[in-house]
Amino acid sequence: MTKKERFLQTYANLPIASRNEIIVVVDGEPMTWKAAKIEVEVNTPTGMKILDKLESMDLLK
Repeated sequence: MTKKERFLQTYANLPIASRNEIIVVVDGEPMTWKAAKIEVEVNTPTGMKILDKLESMDLLK
């Protein structure tokens, strides 16, 4: 499974209330799960950074 697929699977399993929580800071900008999902789905450079950081923090299963 790709990082993107693992992220989307993790996101889908989150409680809805948790999706508003900050999970990572990219280039000094805090990102919530919802903001991260948009970046990842559109395949932006920021989305790629998010996936790399989440993988290094072992948050993608």
